[in-house]
Amino acid sequence: MINKIYGLVLSGGKSTRMGTDKGAIMYHGIPQREHLYKLLAQVCDKTFLSIREDQQGELPKDMEYIVDRNEYKGPYNGLLSAHKQHPHVAWLVLACDLPLMDENALAQLLRARDNSKLATAFALRADPLPEPLCAIWEAKGLQRSIDYLKEGVGTCPRKFLINSDIALVYPDREEVLLNANSESEYKEALLRLNIQIEESNA
Repeated sequence: MINKIYGLVLSGGKSTRMGTDKGAIMYHGIPQREHLYKLLAQVCDKTFLSIREDQQGELPKDMEYIVDRNEYKGPYNGLLSAHKQHPHVAWLVLACDLPLMDENALAQLLRARDNSKLATAFALRADPLPEPLCAIWEAKGLQRSIDYLKEGVGTCPRKFLINSDIALVYPDREEVLLNANSESEYKEALLRLNIQIEESNA
C-alpha cells in the first residue's frame, strides 16, 4: 500500500487567533474545510476530515472524518490519529487555513512525491522551511514521529521534518501557502481571491 495516498484536512483546532472556526469560513461558497476536502478527493484514494469530537454534528452526512484521539498536542494530534486508523498509507495533509490552495498545487506536490523519503513538503524559496501541514507524510515518517514524541525532544512537526530526510517542493504559485490565521490575513486572502476571479473573467 506504499503508493496509496489518503487526504486529510486538519480542522480540529480551536482557531483562537482568528476568533472564529477557520474551517467554517466561506472563501469559495462553502465552508473552507469542505472546499479542501473536495480538492483532496479529486487527487487522493480516500479523503477525511480531522475533527474534534464535538464537531461531528456540523458535517455533511457524505463526508468521512476521523475524530482526534487527543493522545498528542498540536497538529500531531490530528496527523497521528489518522495514521493510527490507517497506518499503512501516506497522507496528503492540508491545514484548513489555506484559502488559496488549488488543484494545480496539489498535482505539483503529488508529481514531486518521493516515497523513499519520510515526507514531501511544500516550502517557500525565500525561507525554505518545510510546511508540515501542506505535505505528503509517508507512513514511515508518521511512525518515526511517534518515536520522536516518545523521546521527548520536541512536539513540533516542522522541527521533526527539518531534522529528517525529506523532499522539499517549491510551489509554482507561492501564494497557495498563505495561512489565514488572523483577521488581517483573512482580508488579504479575500483580496487575492477577488483578483484571481477578476483575472479569470477578463
